[in-house]
Amino acid sequence: MWHCLSDRAAATHRAPPDGTLAPAFEAFRAHYPDIELEVVISNQVHSLSKREADIAVRPTRNPPQTLVGQRAGSIQQAVYGQRRQWQDVLAPLDTLARYHWVGPDKHMGDSALETWLTQQGLDNHCHYRVDSMLGMQTAVRHGTGLAVLPCYLGDSDPELMRLTDPLSELAVPLWLLTHPDLRRVSRIRVFTQDIGEYIRQRLG
Repeated sequence: MWHCLSDRAAATHRAPPDGTLAPAFEAFRAHYPDIELEVVISNQVHSLSKREADIAVRPTRNPPQTLVGQRAGSIQQAVYGQRRQWQDVLAPLDTLARYHWVGPDKHMGDSALETWLTQQGLDNHCHYRVDSMLGMQTAVRHGTGLAVLPCYLGDSDPELMRLTDPLSELAVPLWLLTHPDLRRVSRIRVFTQDIGEYIRQRLG
């Protein structure tokens, strides 16, 4: 989420802390040097209603009705493994069940992924769980097991190999949200426009 005070913009977002938005922040600061950005990357959900944040970059299938904003794109996800352990070909999902998997723990709060793993009979193969996508990516890079990761994250890592097509049932809309009272504030408007366009191009 993002938190803006006067000409300061502080933000936290629940997207993986892989530096994906860093170029967009840098470009925004270059165009609007009078707006100071404060960024917090967290799995915690901050309250826009309580003004703990002014703008949220939030992956969610059900954005709160009390907030307003725009859908900036959709995060596609697929199964990844360590490249050294796999040939450069896609693998049928049903052939991957016998391998070790890296999964989310309860603090990560990804109920859709947890449900999918259970439905696929993979939950019992998750012998390693972490509380962030970055932690899951790191585990896969070290050969700990397979994991479902966002495609923009896994595809950009040369040590990972995508093993399946994107899993349509795990696609997550990415929203830029703010409190209704702030939507006409100029710094909020220009920020959501700039960052929203960057995300659309990045996830397109």
